[in-house]
Amino acid sequence: MNLRARVYVEKGKKDGEGKLKARLSLLKEKGVGPEMIRKDATMRRIKAEIRKANERLASIAAQEKLNQERVQAKEQKLAAKKAEREAAIKGTVEEPAGKKEKKGKKEKPEKEAKPEKKKEKKEKKAEPAAAPENKEENK
Repeated sequence: MNLRARVYVEKGKKDGEGKLKARLSLLKEKGVGPEMIRKDATMRRIKAEIRKANERLASIAAQEKLNQERVQAKEQKLAAKKAEREAAIKGTVEEPAGKKEKKGKKEKPEKEAKPEKKKEKKEKKAEPAAAPENKEENK
């Protein structure tokens, strides 16, 4: 949500609350019961506008909070760099806690040579056919 829109959203919410009060008093003057007031389309529309405004304001507040946290983190980072420079000037250079040394590639242990396995071919056993070769002999 646009942070600059906060003023306009707050104004819309305030206007919506004013309309809601005016409509409620109008309906009560007419003698409408609470059940009909809840079902009134205009009342529901005005309440929806107020809900939307509240959601937008919450979104704006969350964004502002994030921005504030980013600003604080940036200030801390700059302060840490400044302190590091001052320490370097004084001659007491210390390793920053946040930085890690680069590690070289890990050496892989050599694999032991595996004995070669010979593949055994499966021999197809040719079984003699059970059917007689000469059909004439069986007759």
